[in-house]
Amino acid sequence: MTQTITIIPGDGIGPEVTDATLRILRAAGADLKYEVQLAGTAAMEEFKSPLPEQTIESIRTNRVCLKGPLTTPLGVGFRSLNVAIRKEFDLFSNVRPALSMVPGSRYEDVDLVLFRENTEGLYVGVEHFIGLGGDPRAAAESVMIITRHGSERIVRSAFEYARANGRKKVTLAHKANILKCTQGLFLDVGREVAKEYAGEIDFEDRIVDATAMQLVVNPHQFDVLVMENMFGDILSDLIAGLVGGLGLAPAGNIGKNEAVFEAVHGSAPDIAGKGIANPSSLTLSAAMLLDHIGQVDAASRIRSAVGEALKLPQNRTADLGGKASTTVFTEAVLKHLK
Repeated sequence: MTQTITIIPGDGIGPEVTDATLRILRAAGADLKYEVQLAGTAAMEEFKSPLPEQTIESIRTNRVCLKGPLTTPLGVGFRSLNVAIRKEFDLFSNVRPALSMVPGSRYEDVDLVLFRENTEGLYVGVEHFIGLGGDPRAAAESVMIITRHGSERIVRSAFEYARANGRKKVTLAHKANILKCTQGLFLDVGREVAKEYAGEIDFEDRIVDATAMQLVVNPHQFDVLVMENMFGDILSDLIAGLVGGLGLAPAGNIGKNEAVFEAVHGSAPDIAGKGIANPSSLTLSAAMLLDHIGQVDAASRIRSAVGEALKLPQNRTADLGGKASTTVFTEAVLKHLK
């Protein structure tokens, strides 16, 4: 059955990388219909809102969305549109793969998947200033919120992914040595969940700063990683750097009912309209979307074609050290799909 998905082209380079990705999806034979909606600055002119209700309803109805990078306009009541979308649909699991695709990189054969809890931690935004001695902003306080429910579902997602994809180990990164209540709860829940997979999937826990160092020293010692919100935000970008940067970093934000797949890089207004943006992040996110809805053959063909295109330096965009345009790269991917 043809799947209808919501498309949000986004801002800046968003429409360019979205167009390239849709060409690739069609060439790969993805059985999809597209419902295009607006968000970000692109939605302000038409709807006077960066996150129109009809966009929200489209995602709720279709349950699957492919989203380009968004810019959050100033003074519109949103700290971040990306965070607002995650909260709206309780997209608790941020899945960030990092796969080596560019030959001759600093690291070869990296194949990691990081699970970041998307709804708790410091990023809930429970913070305030404290006045002292006539200074209303003399100090500031922020509250980290970790729940047993939130911890259990993200850790279980990591283990279930490992089971479904033949992965051998899950590493939980934390700071429970210092934050004994919040991070301690996350670690305790992780250990409890891990017992259910004993003998099938190995489990280890590591201090997050040591994990960061070891990822750089030898990323091949890791497989699937799981952590709370802020640590996941930081280390997911780190693992993207191991394979070439955010231009090659796909992402899925997955909840119980809805899922939003997105490019993780910014809208890059400085290069918008120049035709030099790398569409790989959104294209690989589209492949994740296809996996999510069961169209795994098309997803595999897209990943393979992107990998084959990147083998040749003349197909690489500027962020990967090349000079190719968005069109040149896209045509190279299309050639390998045939």
